[in-house]
This record gives sequence, structure tokens and C-alpha cells, in this order.
Amino acid sequence: MPFSLSPEQKQSAFWLALWLACGLLLYALGPILTPFIAAAILAYALNGAVDRLERTRLGKLHLPRSLAVVVVILAFLASVTALVLIVVPVLRTELPLLQAQIPDALARVDTILSPRLAQLGIHIKLDGSSLRTILTQQIMTSSDEIWTTVLASARVGGSALLGWVATAILIPVVLFYLLLDWHRLLLQLENAVPRRWVRQTVGMAQEVNALLAQYLRGQLLVMLVLALYYSAALALAGFEVALPVGILTGLLVFIPYLGYGLGLVLALTAAILQFSDWSGVIAVAVIYGAGQVIEGFFLTPRLVGERIGLNPLAVIFALLAFGQLFGFVGVLLALPASAVLMVAFRHLKRHYLRSSFYNA
Repeated sequence: MPFSLSPEQKQSAFWLALWLACGLLLYALGPILTPFIAAAILAYALNGAVDRLERTRLGKLHLPRSLAVVVVILAFLASVTALVLIVVPVLRTELPLLQAQIPDALARVDTILSPRLAQLGIHIKLDGSSLRTILTQQIMTSSDEIWTTVLASARVGGSALLGWVATAILIPVVLFYLLLDWHRLLLQLENAVPRRWVRQTVGMAQEVNALLAQYLRGQLLVMLVLALYYSAALALAGFEVALPVGILTGLLVFIPYLGYGLGLVLALTAAILQFSDWSGVIAVAVIYGAGQVIEGFFLTPRLVGERIGLNPLAVIFALLAFGQLFGFVGVLLALPASAVLMVAFRHLKRHYLRSSFYNA
């Protein structure tokens, strides 16, 4: 008997194939979806503030949603600008001082390494004039290759810079329209779900929304605690730039490696400039090493993991697993993605326990 599908099965297969084709199209368009995905994440995080502001009444005046969206976006951009204004003065102060300290630093390194290198038969002097001579010789011997590399890098860098500028301009525009029509877009998504699945889908979405809200609150608490810790620890160690460096390290901790790495570089730079011995570098190593341990093994598992229902071991495993699979972006989205998967597994487990396969 030849295999045949019923009309209902044919219709289901058609719509599944159509959704699969849409998914493949989105995957193919991945490189240009970055501003839209970033704007969608920001819209999800900022929509609560827009709703709260929209419900605010000044006497009999009702605040239009468009105006509430503009106010929230401007407040968010002001916060980002304030963060930049914290970092830029530190860089402008430290970089010229670092440049002035480079000869002394090279002299100290030369005093330590030159005798050891001489014992190995390597006779080189690590000072400014020697390095300039080596660089000049290298440039003279391979100038054509260097210019070719520089021009190629300039072309690639110029294209990348234009891409970043376009993305930075496009994100606020997309964010405005997403926040303006947020509830209508959610309703359209709900109406696109097959009716026999809509109740379960909406229930799962509400659970995910509650978990992600807990995640955001926990992550903000981790950022606040780490900002206080790094600022206080650096101040106790005698650093003059303790407050801006500590605040920056804590606030950027939600971006794995970036906040910690940038804060570590700034703190090491300050240690080299401010302290004449190795005490500053040792203090930075102790403070940031302890901070990484506190964040990775105590704060994130306790303040974030427990809020979204993940135990500390699951948090550590999620960070490692998503980092291995998706790299930097995977580490960034590991915990919220784990919260979503946890809701899906919870429903799958409930369905499994009610199935005839389990109860037979």
C-alpha cells in the first residue's frame, strides 16, 4: 500500500517547511541582523520602564507612549554616555603618563633580563634607542610588505568602522519602533501560534519572562556589588583612580572578559605609573584575582543562578558549555538561554511523566 498523507498532515508539513525556510533565511541574513537583535534585547529590558512611565499621570494629563519611549531611550543613552565620560578622562590622564614612563620601565626590564639573555648567548639591550634601531631596520628591509599590509588593513578597518557607525545609528532607530509597537508585536506573535498550542506557548513565555526578569535583577545586583568591591579594594590599596576604574569594572562585568579585562588593564597601568616598586602590580593581581573568584564561584551562582532556579554547578557548566559552543556571544547569553531551556525541559519533563511510555 503506497504511503500517503492526509490533508491535515500535508497542511502541517507545508507550514513546518515554511517556518523552516524562514529560519534558514534568517540564518543566512545573520550578518545584517546584529542591530535588530541588539535592539530587541534592549527593547525587552527597557519596555518595563516605558510601560511604567506611560501609566504615570500628571493630574489629568496622560503621557503618550511615544514620548515615554523617547524619555527612556534618552535616559539609557545618557547612562551610556556617563559611563564613557568615566572612562575617557582616566585614559586621557594615564596614557600620556604611561608614555613618559616607558623608558624607565624598559630600563628596569633591561636590568633584569639582559644578564639572563647574555648567559644564553643573546646579546640585546632593551632600551628605547635599541628598539628604535631594530624597528628601523625591520621597516627598511620590508617596507613594501608593510605598506601593502597597512593599506589592506586600512581598507578592512575602514569598512569595519563604517559598519560599526551604521550599527550604532540603526540600533536607536530600531529600538524606538520596537518599544513603540512592543505590545502589538507580541500580540501578532501570539496570533501566529497554532490555536491548539497557544495556551502552552503563552504559559511558557510567561515563565520565561519571569525568569529573565529575575536574571536581570540578579545581574544588576552582581554589577553593583562588584563595583563597590573593586572601588573599595583599590582605594584601600592607595590607588588614585580607584573610583572610576572600580565602577567601570563592576558595571561592565555583564560583558564577559571585557569589563574585567579593561578594568585590569587600567588598574595595572595605574600601578605602573603610581608606584615605583612592584607593590601596586601585586595589589592589582590580588584584588582582581579575588574579584574573579568571588564573581565566578559566589556572586553569579548565588545572586543570578538561584534567582533563575539554577544551582551553582549548573551555572558554571552553562557558562563553560555555551562558551565552548558559541564563543564570546555564548558566554554572554549563557544564563538567560539556560533559563529558557530550563522552562522548556520542565514542560518536556511534565509531558514525559504523563505519557504512556513512562506510565506503561
